[in-house]
Amino acid sequence: MTDTIRLALVGMGKIAHDQHVPAIAGNPAFELVATVSRSPNGVEGVPHFHDIAELAQSDVTVDAVALCTPPQVRHAIAAAALENNWHVFLEKPPGATLAEVAVLEELAAKAGVTLFASWHSRYALGVEPAREWLSARKVTSAAITWREDVRQWHPGQAWIWEAGGFGVFDPGINALSIATHIMPQPFFIERATLDFPANRDAPIAADVAFRTTDGTPVTLDLDWRQEGHQSWDIVVETTDGTLRLAEGGAVLTLPDGSTPHREEGLHGEYPGLYARFAELVKGGRSDVDIAPLRHVADAFMRGKRREVEDFVE
Repeated sequence: MTDTIRLALVGMGKIAHDQHVPAIAGNPAFELVATVSRSPNGVEGVPHFHDIAELAQSDVTVDAVALCTPPQVRHAIAAAALENNWHVFLEKPPGATLAEVAVLEELAAKAGVTLFASWHSRYALGVEPAREWLSARKVTSAAITWREDVRQWHPGQAWIWEAGGFGVFDPGINALSIATHIMPQPFFIERATLDFPANRDAPIAADVAFRTTDGTPVTLDLDWRQEGHQSWDIVVETTDGTLRLAEGGAVLTLPDGSTPHREEGLHGEYPGLYARFAELVKGGRSDVDIAPLRHVADAFMRGKRREVEDFVE
C-alpha cells in the first residue's frame, strides 16, 4: 500500500455527501478513488460503480472502503470488502445485529486488515473533556434526552422504519455512544417501553431505564416527534455538581457554569473519525466497540412494545 490510503465510498446518501466527502477531502492521508451506489449520485471526477463487485472487478486500486449504507445490507458488503483485503470503515450502527459485527471482526483479523466501527458523536468537542472530568468523580444519576423531528433529519429514508432499521434508535445510538464513553462505570438495562406507530416496523420513541454496576440510575428518553427546538442533551449529576452536554456533545457546561469546549452546530466530528481510521490502518489495528449496539439490542429484547398512532410524513 502507498502512503496515501486509496478509499472507496459505498452508499452515496445524505451522510456520505454532507460529512464523508468533505472529511476525506480534508485529510491528506486519504484519496477518494471511487464511489459505489445503486443510484448515479456520485462525486464529480471520481469513478462510480453500481456495486462493490463491479468495483472489485475494475482496474481501480482500492486500499479501504467506508460503508454508508443502511445497516440491513451492510454485512454482505463489508464481508466482500474484507475478502478483498480492504480496510473497512463502518458508519454507525456497525451492523444490523451483534452477530454480524462479530463475524466481520473475525474476518478482519483473519485477513490482517483494519475494521473500524465508528461512533461520530464521540468526536464532538465536549465529549472527551466530559469523560476526563467524570473519571475522577462520583456519579449519582444521568439523564439522556435525544428528541428530534424525523421529518427534518431523515426525510424519505424508508429503510429506517423497516424491521432492522433501528427507528428512533438510529439517532439514539449516538447518545448511547457518548454515554458509554463518558460514564465511569458500565450500565445495563432494567426496563424499556418502545412506541411503534401502527403503520411502521420500528419505534418512533423509547423510554429506557438503565442502572450502573454500583446502582446509579441512567435514563434515556428518545422521541422522533419533536417540533421546534431539537434536544440532544446529557445531564450527569455528581457529588461535585452537574455536568451538561448539549447539542449532541458539542457544548460542555461544567458545574461552575463555564463552557470551555464549544462547537458551532453538529459538524466537525467526521474529520476526527477519518484521523482515527488513518491511525488504525497505519498501525495495523482494529477498533470495534459494540457497547452502544449492545444496549440497543437489549432494549429491543427487554422492551415492552406499545402501539401509537400512525406516522404520516
